[in-house]
Amino acid sequence: MVSESPRWEIPRPLAVREAQGAGGAPILLRRHGNPDGPRLVVSHANGLAADAYYPFWSLLCDRFDLILYDFRNHGWNPVGDLGTHNMSTFVRDNRRVVWAIDRYFGDKPKTGVFHSLSAVAAVLQAVSDTAFSALVLFDPPTSGRDRDSQDIRKLAHGLAERARKRRDRFETREELTERLVRARALERLVPGAAELIARTTLRPVPGGGRGYELRCPREYEARVFEEVYSSAVASDVRSLWCPTKIIGADPTVPFSFLPSVDLRDVVALDYDFVPETTHFLQLEQPQACMDLMLDFLGKQKLV
Repeated sequence: MVSESPRWEIPRPLAVREAQGAGGAPILLRRHGNPDGPRLVVSHANGLAADAYYPFWSLLCDRFDLILYDFRNHGWNPVGDLGTHNMSTFVRDNRRVVWAIDRYFGDKPKTGVFHSLSAVAAVLQAVSDTAFSALVLFDPPTSGRDRDSQDIRKLAHGLAERARKRRDRFETREELTERLVRARALERLVPGAAELIARTTLRPVPGGGRGYELRCPREYEARVFEEVYSSAVASDVRSLWCPTKIIGADPTVPFSFLPSVDLRDVVALDYDFVPETTHFLQLEQPQACMDLMLDFLGKQKLV
């Protein structure tokens, strides 16, 4: 059995409210932090959950009004129809999430803080939506120029196939924690993060069955991988109306997943990377990620 220290204890939300996504899908909003502070809206990568990022967003609780939500079929939300599990639906969901945040918690400027999948959805949303005053995008697979479509298809296919082969049931959460700790791609995580990922991405098997299952089923995760890179190529972070900061993984580190941006376009973007990090940089160097974000928000007079 793997023993990790510390064990990250996520506090009870100040409030929980239900937004209605496209087609009525429930999306649970959770409020943490300081309700009087500037507002940050936080979400996650494919197959994960917003709570898994607690080592990062816990650093923001004293200063910010934090609204967390999971994409449909992830995290706190129930599993619904696979047929609606796609980027266009996620973008429609996000518009409804923003409306619900203003309705339940009051209308004030919002900065979106998104990683990977949620970052791509935010870019697609922001092309025609003025919901956010600014965006901070962690390692988004987006580009200001078209990439080779064959490379994109090969990458997407490989990730989807690995997701479909992923083990989806476990006798205990510790079993998944052990697998995550042994994964070379996750060896840079802060202590306790693997256990936190296991705890926030597994749920008890329904109907009284034994053990735990993935909150986001593996076929749903695979479906997103098949689509997310074509959506990323279609998006253009240079065209967004709101100030946008991209914080990427170190492109020289093995398992950095994919360069966040076409490096030819760095001069056209507000872009930084965190040295010695991979795609999961917020769970590897949360303080450095926060510092870069706060520097950007300070320049935009949003803190």
